[in-house]
Amino acid sequence: MDVLSGFSSGTTWLVFSAFTLSAAFVTTGLGKRLAYWFILKFGGTTLRLGYVTALLDLMLSPATPSNTARAGGVVFPIINSIALVLGSTPKESPRQAGRYLMVNIYMVTKTTSYMFLTAFAGNALALQLISDIFHIRISWVGWALAGVPLGLLMLAVIPYITYKIVRPQLKEIDNVKIATAGLNDLGPISSKEKGLIVVFISALSGWIFSHYLGLNESSVAVIAMAGALLTNVICWNDVLQNKGGWNTLIWYGGIIGLSATLSKEGFFKWLAAFMSEHLDFLGAGNTTIVIIVFLSIVVRYLFASGGAYVAAMVPVFATVGLVTGTAPALLALAILFSNSYGGCITHYGGAAGPIIFAAGYNDIKSWWLTGTIIALLTFLLHMVVGIPWWGFLIQHGIL
Repeated sequence: MDVLSGFSSGTTWLVFSAFTLSAAFVTTGLGKRLAYWFILKFGGTTLRLGYVTALLDLMLSPATPSNTARAGGVVFPIINSIALVLGSTPKESPRQAGRYLMVNIYMVTKTTSYMFLTAFAGNALALQLISDIFHIRISWVGWALAGVPLGLLMLAVIPYITYKIVRPQLKEIDNVKIATAGLNDLGPISSKEKGLIVVFISALSGWIFSHYLGLNESSVAVIAMAGALLTNVICWNDVLQNKGGWNTLIWYGGIIGLSATLSKEGFFKWLAAFMSEHLDFLGAGNTTIVIIVFLSIVVRYLFASGGAYVAAMVPVFATVGLVTGTAPALLALAILFSNSYGGCITHYGGAAGPIIFAAGYNDIKSWWLTGTIIALLTFLLHMVVGIPWWGFLIQHGIL
């Protein structure tokens, strides 16, 4: 029965509730409205449109744990339509604009996914798995403080780097015409959209100030979902049709329960002792973190699901770190963040990848080249800037 304890875990319900909120951005049309507004204000060139993609994904990410829904369900349909309007088609003219815009969507969402605990479903699961091994706790705010500065630095350069690698043929676009047509189709902002804005801001405020409110992050998420239902922003039928949320509820609850059982029975301690006895590890220190995180990126070629990678490999890498005596909080953050950006290296590193790649604009060679460069740059940033930054947060009791 201990295996079923995962269904009483706050982590499971945090992810499920946030999934429900993320679906509201699609059903109410607020996601589309935000996208067209950004395009109207900032999308005068193909490069700027790349940054519009980053801004939109960043805005949605704190309350959208499904980066598949965020990138594949909100951002991709809009950007795909824009590519077609610009005369860029998958067969005749993919390099005109579409190839750049598509691969940029994926690189951006793999970056925003590690900036917030609730930006990727695998984050909460990975944190729970690592907590069972290292016995540490990282709050929503602590995660954001550790991840947002690094993520913003990468978002500032990803559209430009991708632009230089893929080199779209079209430079200028008529953003006013495209955005105006899109906003006209949506019509005036609805009461449901206004309600979602209130719920979204309230949820963010609750997560940020949860310590002062005496609430945990899971309680805030459930309250936000209840608020969305009570104010008719979403209806119960929307919750029932949210297959991603229900699927996640079932397998997350099972995996978290299994992890708790393994920890209770001393499995991870046994595994650490076994590794320590039979394998020759490097001495503890930041060098070990660098090696472990680099390996965590390389093995992503073998995984076609971010969630599957988290469930299979995070406990292994965490246990290796436990054996070496590496600073647990530093290694935990490094692993937790690499879960997301490590998936950049292939077009199947996360569920959003196949959706975007299937549009037909991209080839494997340019996608993998772009992804490898972005992943390595992120890796270097996290190792050179991230580790000292996390150390500062830990030393001053902020994290």
